[in-house]
Amino acid sequence: MAVKSRAEKPFNINMYFAHGNLKKDFPASVVVFLVALPLCLGIALASGAPLFSGILTGIIGGIVVGAASGSQLSVSGPAAGLTVIVFGAIAKLGTYETFMLAIVIAGAIQIILGIIKAGTIASYFPSAVIEGMLAAIGIILILKQIPHAVGYDADFEGDQNFVQDSGNTFSAIGAALGRISIGALIISSLSLLTLIYWPRIKKLSIFPAPLVVVLIGVGLNIAFAGTPFGLRAEQLVSVPIVSSFSEFTSLFRSPDFSQLSNKEVWTVGVTIAIVASLESLLSLEAVDKIDPTKRTSPTNRELVAQGTGNIVSGLLGGLPLTAVIVRSSANVNAGAQTKLSAIIHGFWLLASLVFFPFVINLIPLSCLAAILLFTGYKLANLTLFKKMWSRGRDQYIPFFVTVSAVVFTDLLTGVGIGMAVGVFFILRTNLRNPYFYTIAEEGNIRIRLAEEVSFLNKAAIQYALTHLPKESTVVIDGKNSRYIDQDVLEVIHDFQQNATTKSIEVKLKNIKEHYTVPPLKEMIYKPEKFN
Repeated sequence: MAVKSRAEKPFNINMYFAHGNLKKDFPASVVVFLVALPLCLGIALASGAPLFSGILTGIIGGIVVGAASGSQLSVSGPAAGLTVIVFGAIAKLGTYETFMLAIVIAGAIQIILGIIKAGTIASYFPSAVIEGMLAAIGIILILKQIPHAVGYDADFEGDQNFVQDSGNTFSAIGAALGRISIGALIISSLSLLTLIYWPRIKKLSIFPAPLVVVLIGVGLNIAFAGTPFGLRAEQLVSVPIVSSFSEFTSLFRSPDFSQLSNKEVWTVGVTIAIVASLESLLSLEAVDKIDPTKRTSPTNRELVAQGTGNIVSGLLGGLPLTAVIVRSSANVNAGAQTKLSAIIHGFWLLASLVFFPFVINLIPLSCLAAILLFTGYKLANLTLFKKMWSRGRDQYIPFFVTVSAVVFTDLLTGVGIGMAVGVFFILRTNLRNPYFYTIAEEGNIRIRLAEEVSFLNKAAIQYALTHLPKESTVVIDGKNSRYIDQDVLEVIHDFQQNATTKSIEVKLKNIKEHYTVPPLKEMIYKPEKFN
C-alpha cells in the first residue's frame, strides 16, 4: 500500500498544536510576519492600490490559503510578479471595484483548474530549473536589499524585476551607495552579525535571532532619534493607522458585479488566473525542494486553495495573491514545521493593523533587509553551485541559464527561458539513448531498442543504421520495447529492404508491425499480494 506524504494526510489539528511543532512554528510566524509586512505594503503601493489592500491580501493568504493548502511551509500573499498586470488592469478597467471582480473571476478559474487536475503541470518543471530559480531568488534578495540596508531605495519594497523605474538593479545599488545613511548602515550591520553569531550562543539560542534583530533595530531607531544617525520616515515600516472599528470596516470594498458582462474584466481575470497559478506552482515546487523533511505538496489542492483565497480577496478589497517564494523561504529558514506558522502570520498582520500599528512603525527597514539578505545567502550559497556543477553540464547549464535569466529579467520570464534550455537537454539525452548497440563478434551487430522509442528518436536510429559497416549481420531486437513509433518502424523496414545494396543482412526480432500506446491502467505498478 502506498504511503501518503504528510501533506496528503487527513487534517489533524493535534498535529499542528503538538508542542514540538508549536515551539518552532510560533517564532517562525513572527519572522514571516516581519518579512511579509513591508512586502505587502510595497506591492500595494507599486500596484496603484490602497495600502490596506496589500495587508488584507497578506492576511487572507495566511489564514484562508494557509488553512486550505496542503503545503506545510508555503506562505501566500500579494505577489511582486503581478504588480505590472495589476497596475495596468486597474487603469484599464477604470475603477478598483471593477478590478476586484476580475480577481473573483480569477479565483473561480483557479478552483476549476484544481478540480480538473491542471496542477500536474508542476511535475514537468525540471529539477535544475527549480534549483536555478531558488538560487536566483537568493541573488535577487541580496541585490534588492542592499539599498534598504544602507538606507536608500527609490523602488518599492518587494520588487524582483531587473528593470526598475529608477533604472535597473545595478544602477539602484550604485545610487544607494552614493546616499548611505550611517544610522541605517549601523542597524543593518549589527543585525547581520546578530543573525550569524546569535544562534552559536547555546544559552541565548532559545530566542530566535530575527526577533532579536527587530528589537535591536527598534532600540537603535529610538536611540538615534534627534541625532545625526536618526532615521527618516521612509526608512521605517509604515502601517496605516486605524483609530476606530468603524474606520477599520470602512476600508473594505465590494466588487462591482454590474461589470460581469464586461469582456475586459474576463480577459484580466483569465490573465491573473494563469500567471498566479504558474507562480504558485513554481513556488510550491521550490518550497518542497528546501523542506528539510522533503514533504510533497498536493498541487491540485493548492490551486483550489489559491482560488479560494483570491475569491475572498476579491470580495473584500484585496489584491491577487499567490504562493510567494520569498516569504516561504523565510518561513523554512526560520524553522517552521507546519502550516500553523503561515496561519498565525496572517493573524499577526491583522493585529499589526488593529492593535499595535504605532509599535510596528518603529521598525527600521534596514533590520528587515538584513533578515532577507541572510535568507538570500542561504538560498544562493556557493555549495549549491558546486553541487549543480558536479552533476554535469546537462544539469548545470539549465541551472545557470535559469539563474541568469531570472536575475536579469523577472521570475516567470526567467523560468520560461530556463525551461526551454532544460527541455532541450532532456530531448538531447532522449535522442541519444533510443537503443543499445553491441558488437557480438566480428561482423555481427546487435541493436536492442529502448523501452519507449518515439518519433524524436527517428534521427538517431536512422544515423546509426546508415553508418553500419558493410558486409555485416545486424539484429534489431525490440524485446524490451513497449512502444515503437510508426515513423521509426518505417525507417527500420526501409533499411531492411535496402540493406542488401551494402551487403548487410538485417534480422528483426520481437518487432511488431504496429504498436499502440498501452492503457494507463496497464502502466500502473501493481504490487504482488502476499499470502
